[in-house]
Formats: sequence, structure tokens, C-alpha cells
Amino acid sequence: MELLFVTLGGIVLGLAARYGLPKRDTHGVLLVPAIGAIAASVVWAALTWMGWKFDGGWSWVASLAAAGIVAALASALLGRQRRASDAELLTKLSRA
Repeated sequence: MELLFVTLGGIVLGLAARYGLPKRDTHGVLLVPAIGAIAASVVWAALTWMGWKFDGGWSWVASLAAAGIVAALASALLGRQRRASDAELLTKLSRA
């Protein structure tokens, strides 16, 4: 049950990154929240496999912090890469 809640927390942090950071018009609506959910789930599972308590506060902090950081980085990097590739494609098509 805790894995479900930490995944939902990752989705919420992903939504915050999607709508709180610029360049949200360069990627899909569900991409950044999905990345946040995946990051939170993977970190949570890894920590429980390493022996951290599933109901301990530090596993929550680490999982949700990782989800927020990964979602924010993904949003920034996707936006920058998309703008660069769109500009390159426009230049290429303008020459044709």
C-alpha cells in the first residue's frame, strides 16, 4: 500500500514540475508526471530491498525528493532538447 502512495506522491510532484516550470508546451501532458511516478517507485523499491523500513520517514523523504528532482530535470532537459531539435528541423526544411 505504501508503494501506491509513494507513486501517487511522485505523480503529484511530476505535475508540479510540469506546471511550475517553463517550456511545458514542448512535451506531453503525462510525460513528466509519469517520469516522477517511475522515479519514486524505483527509489522506493530499491530502498526497501536494501533493508530500509517501508514505513520509515527517511524512505519517504528519499523517494519523494528523488521523484521531484528527476521530474524537474526531465522537464528542463526535454524542453531544451525539443526546442533545439525544432530549430534544427526548421533550418533544414527552410533550405529544401
